[in-house]
Amino acid sequence: MTFYKYHGTGNDFILLDNRLGNIILSTEQVAAMCDRHQGVGADGLMLLQHEEGYDFRMVYYNSDGRESTMCGNGGRCITAFASSLGIITNTARFMAIDGEHTASINANGLISLHMVDVEDMEFTDGHTILNTGSPHYVAWVKDVKNVDVFNEGRRIRNLSEFQPNGINVNFVEQLDGKLLVRTYERGVEDETLSCGTGVTAAAIAATCSATGIFKSAIETPGGHLEVSFKKISPTSATDVVLSGPAVFVFKGDVA
Repeated sequence: MTFYKYHGTGNDFILLDNRLGNIILSTEQVAAMCDRHQGVGADGLMLLQHEEGYDFRMVYYNSDGRESTMCGNGGRCITAFASSLGIITNTARFMAIDGEHTASINANGLISLHMVDVEDMEFTDGHTILNTGSPHYVAWVKDVKNVDVFNEGRRIRNLSEFQPNGINVNFVEQLDGKLLVRTYERGVEDETLSCGTGVTAAAIAATCSATGIFKSAIETPGGHLEVSFKKISPTSATDVVLSGPAVFVFKGDVA
């Protein structure tokens, strides 16, 4: 079975062309392929599948082997993968677990992905909860570089109020007109170098109760991303677009 490795600002994925529908993987097989010591190594695995009326369907699994909610960096990487396969040229329209998405590839290879609308944000003291295709907890901190993301992220992810599925946890610092974001991802159960739905959540949460059109520069440990959106009420946003690179790393075969 031939696989392809991509990353979006360090958030890395195994991609498989499953348009024929002949690839069926168990939870254990996905986890084994994603294992960084005894497998290919990745934060997640995606199947590119046939979908009537669309360019393709994106099916995403976390590195624990379980199918998960939307992945923003994964959506950009699978768009680049579809382009390499000749399925699309510069634009894509595809289905994912949270519904329809469109994406475009610009002349520099950067990919802009339209995310789902955001509704019902919850503002509380020191943090915000919202869903950007995946559920996110956004915590505001003063020195994000020194946050114990692994232990504090795991603690919040496992709070009883977020069970049984848990929540992704983002630690965000506002500095020099940018947002610095570090994310603990459920399903990976560790900090990742970047999280697309997480930076999207951070950008929207940073506007608090303001309304209008916004564009945010985001720095993650893995690189730079941008998020643009229209805030139509204090707790909802539309026209949400995540932009950044999607890089092919290597291809290989696995038995």
